[in-house]
Amino acid sequence: MAEPERDDPISSISRWLRRSMPTREGMANNRYMKPFAHRFLRSELWRFTRRSVPRGVALGIFAGFIIPVGQILLAAFLALPFRANMPIAALTTFITNPFTFPIWIVAANKVGSIVLSVEALTGEPVGGTHDSGRMQWFTWLAAEAGVTAIGFFMMATVFSIVGYLLASLIWSFIVARKRKRRSKKYKSRML
Repeated sequence: MAEPERDDPISSISRWLRRSMPTREGMANNRYMKPFAHRFLRSELWRFTRRSVPRGVALGIFAGFIIPVGQILLAAFLALPFRANMPIAALTTFITNPFTFPIWIVAANKVGSIVLSVEALTGEPVGGTHDSGRMQWFTWLAAEAGVTAIGFFMMATVFSIVGYLLASLIWSFIVARKRKRRSKKYKSRML
Protein backbone atom coordinates (compact mmCIF):
# COMPACT_ATOMS: atom_id res chain seq x y z
CA MET A 1 0.00 0.00 0.00
CA ALA A 2 1.42 3.36 -1.03
CA GLU A 3 1.78 6.04 1.58
CA PRO A 4 -0.14 9.25 0.83
CA GLU A 5 2.01 12.27 0.10
CA ARG A 6 2.16 14.85 2.83
CA ASP A 7 1.05 18.31 1.91
CA ASP A 8 3.59 21.02 2.23
CA PRO A 9 2.58 24.07 4.29
CA ILE A 10 2.32 26.40 1.30
CA SER A 11 -0.24 24.29 -0.54
CA SER A 12 -2.31 23.82 2.62
CA ILE A 13 -2.27 27.59 3.19
CA SER A 14 -3.34 28.22 -0.41
CA ARG A 15 -6.22 25.74 -0.02
CA TRP A 16 -7.32 27.46 3.20
CA LEU A 17 -7.16 30.86 1.49
CA ARG A 18 -9.31 29.65 -1.40
CA ARG A 19 -11.93 28.33 1.03
CA SER A 20 -11.90 31.49 3.21
CA MET A 21 -11.96 34.19 0.55
CA PRO A 22 -15.18 35.83 -0.55
CA THR A 23 -16.59 34.53 -3.81
CA ARG A 24 -17.84 36.47 -6.79
CA GLU A 25 -21.32 35.07 -6.25
CA GLY A 26 -21.30 36.08 -2.59
CA MET A 27 -20.43 39.65 -3.51
CA ALA A 28 -23.03 39.70 -6.29
CA ASN A 29 -25.74 38.68 -3.82
CA ASN A 30 -24.71 41.17 -1.12
CA ARG A 31 -27.48 43.74 -0.75
CA TYR A 32 -25.06 46.61 -0.14
CA MET A 33 -23.01 45.77 -3.20
CA LYS A 34 -25.90 45.21 -5.65
CA PRO A 35 -25.73 48.71 -7.21
CA PHE A 36 -22.00 48.31 -7.88
CA ALA A 37 -21.84 44.53 -8.40
CA HIS A 38 -21.24 44.76 -12.14
CA ARG A 39 -18.02 46.68 -11.51
CA PHE A 40 -16.77 44.35 -8.77
CA LEU A 41 -17.45 41.18 -10.72
CA ARG A 42 -15.03 41.93 -13.55
CA SER A 43 -12.79 38.92 -14.04
CA GLU A 44 -9.49 40.83 -13.87
CA LEU A 45 -10.24 41.73 -10.24
CA TRP A 46 -10.50 38.05 -9.30
CA ARG A 47 -7.39 36.69 -11.05
CA PHE A 48 -4.29 35.81 -9.09
CA THR A 49 -1.44 37.39 -11.02
CA ARG A 50 1.99 38.62 -10.04
CA ARG A 51 0.82 42.23 -10.22
CA SER A 52 -2.71 42.04 -8.83
CA VAL A 53 -1.90 40.05 -5.68
CA PRO A 54 0.74 42.46 -4.26
CA ARG A 55 -1.56 45.37 -5.09
CA GLY A 56 -4.38 43.65 -3.25
CA VAL A 57 -2.17 43.08 -0.22
CA ALA A 58 -1.05 46.72 -0.14
CA LEU A 59 -4.58 48.11 -0.57
CA GLY A 60 -6.03 45.74 2.02
CA ILE A 61 -3.44 46.71 4.60
CA PHE A 62 -3.96 50.40 3.82
CA ALA A 63 -7.74 50.11 4.16
CA GLY A 64 -7.39 48.08 7.35
CA PHE A 65 -5.40 50.81 9.06
CA ILE A 66 -7.19 53.85 7.67
CA ILE A 67 -10.72 53.07 8.85
CA PRO A 68 -11.70 50.64 11.61
CA VAL A 69 -15.21 49.89 10.31
CA GLY A 70 -16.15 49.16 6.71
CA GLN A 71 -12.60 48.45 5.72
CA ILE A 72 -13.54 45.62 3.36
CA LEU A 73 -15.76 47.96 1.34
CA LEU A 74 -12.98 50.54 1.19
CA ALA A 75 -10.53 47.87 0.01
CA ALA A 76 -13.00 46.71 -2.64
CA PHE A 77 -13.52 50.26 -3.91
CA LEU A 78 -9.76 50.90 -3.95
CA ALA A 79 -9.18 47.66 -5.86
CA LEU A 80 -11.22 48.95 -8.82
CA PRO A 81 -8.95 51.73 -10.12
CA PHE A 82 -5.73 49.93 -9.15
CA ARG A 83 -6.82 46.60 -10.74
CA ALA A 84 -5.87 44.76 -7.58
CA ASN A 85 -7.00 41.30 -6.57
CA MET A 86 -10.26 41.87 -4.71
CA PRO A 87 -10.31 38.73 -2.51
CA ILE A 88 -6.76 39.35 -1.32
CA ALA A 89 -7.54 43.01 -0.63
CA ALA A 90 -10.60 41.99 1.41
CA LEU A 91 -8.69 39.32 3.30
CA THR A 92 -5.72 41.48 4.27
CA THR A 93 -7.96 44.11 5.86
CA PHE A 94 -8.20 41.73 8.80
CA ILE A 95 -4.73 42.77 9.92
CA THR A 96 -6.76 45.08 12.13
CA ASN A 97 -9.53 43.20 13.87
CA PRO A 98 -11.27 43.55 17.24
CA PHE A 99 -8.59 41.45 18.94
CA THR A 100 -5.56 43.32 17.56
CA PHE A 101 -7.05 46.82 17.40
CA PRO A 102 -6.09 47.86 20.97
CA ILE A 103 -2.48 46.96 20.23
CA TRP A 104 -2.57 48.94 16.98
CA ILE A 105 -4.04 51.97 18.77
CA VAL A 106 -1.16 52.04 21.25
CA ALA A 107 1.36 51.54 18.44
CA ALA A 108 -0.26 54.28 16.31
CA ASN A 109 -0.17 56.67 19.25
CA LYS A 110 3.53 56.00 19.77
CA VAL A 111 4.29 56.38 16.06
CA GLY A 112 2.24 59.57 15.84
CA SER A 113 3.95 61.11 18.85
CA ILE A 114 7.35 60.27 17.42
CA VAL A 115 6.45 61.72 14.01
CA LEU A 116 4.88 64.87 15.35
CA SER A 117 7.08 65.44 18.43
CA VAL A 118 4.89 68.43 19.33
CA GLU A 119 5.60 68.40 23.03
CA ALA A 120 9.34 68.20 22.46
CA LEU A 121 9.29 71.29 20.23
CA THR A 122 7.06 73.52 22.37
CA GLY A 123 7.84 72.29 25.86
CA GLU A 124 4.18 72.18 26.85
CA PRO A 125 1.19 69.98 26.09
CA VAL A 126 -0.48 70.42 22.72
CA GLY A 127 -3.61 72.14 24.00
CA GLY A 128 -1.88 74.47 26.41
CA THR A 129 -3.17 74.70 29.98
CA HIS A 130 -6.78 75.09 31.10
CA ASP A 131 -8.20 75.49 34.56
CA SER A 132 -11.21 73.20 34.22
CA GLY A 133 -10.65 69.47 34.72
CA ARG A 134 -13.13 68.61 31.98
CA MET A 135 -11.52 71.01 29.55
CA GLN A 136 -8.12 69.48 30.23
CA TRP A 137 -9.54 66.04 29.57
CA PHE A 138 -11.16 67.10 26.27
CA THR A 139 -7.97 68.87 25.20
CA TRP A 140 -5.92 65.79 26.01
CA LEU A 141 -8.38 63.54 24.17
CA ALA A 142 -8.34 65.75 21.04
CA ALA A 143 -4.55 65.92 21.07
CA GLU A 144 -4.16 62.16 21.51
CA ALA A 145 -6.78 61.40 18.84
CA GLY A 146 -4.91 63.58 16.34
CA VAL A 147 -1.59 61.99 17.23
CA THR A 148 -3.11 58.52 16.90
CA ALA A 149 -4.70 59.37 13.53
CA ILE A 150 -1.33 60.53 12.20
CA GLY A 151 0.22 57.32 13.54
CA PHE A 152 -2.41 55.19 11.79
CA PHE A 153 -1.78 57.02 8.51
CA MET A 154 1.97 56.52 8.81
CA MET A 155 1.56 52.84 9.70
CA ALA A 156 -0.88 52.34 6.82
CA THR A 157 1.59 53.82 4.38
CA VAL A 158 4.68 51.98 5.62
CA PHE A 159 2.96 48.61 6.15
CA SER A 160 1.35 48.85 2.70
CA ILE A 161 4.74 49.30 1.07
CA VAL A 162 6.25 46.47 3.12
CA GLY A 163 3.24 44.25 2.34
CA TYR A 164 3.56 44.95 -1.38
CA LEU A 165 7.26 44.09 -1.39
CA LEU A 166 6.78 41.00 0.77
CA ALA A 167 3.90 39.72 -1.38
CA SER A 168 6.00 40.23 -4.52
CA LEU A 169 8.88 38.25 -2.99
CA ILE A 170 6.59 35.45 -1.84
CA TRP A 171 4.95 35.33 -5.27
CA SER A 172 8.36 35.02 -6.94
CA PHE A 173 9.37 32.28 -4.49
CA ILE A 174 6.18 30.28 -5.13
CA VAL A 175 6.53 30.57 -8.91
CA ALA A 176 10.19 29.52 -8.80
CA ARG A 177 9.28 26.58 -6.57
CA LYS A 178 6.54 25.43 -8.96
CA ARG A 179 8.89 25.69 -11.93
CA LYS A 180 11.52 23.66 -10.11
CA ARG A 181 8.95 21.00 -9.20
CA ARG A 182 7.70 20.84 -12.80
CA SER A 183 11.20 20.51 -14.19
CA LYS A 184 11.96 17.68 -11.75
CA LYS A 185 8.76 15.92 -12.76
CA TYR A 186 9.59 16.42 -16.44
CA LYS A 187 13.15 15.10 -15.98
CA SER A 188 11.87 12.04 -14.10
CA ARG A 189 9.46 11.26 -16.95
CA MET A 190 12.22 11.55 -19.52
CA LEU A 191 14.40 8.99 -17.70
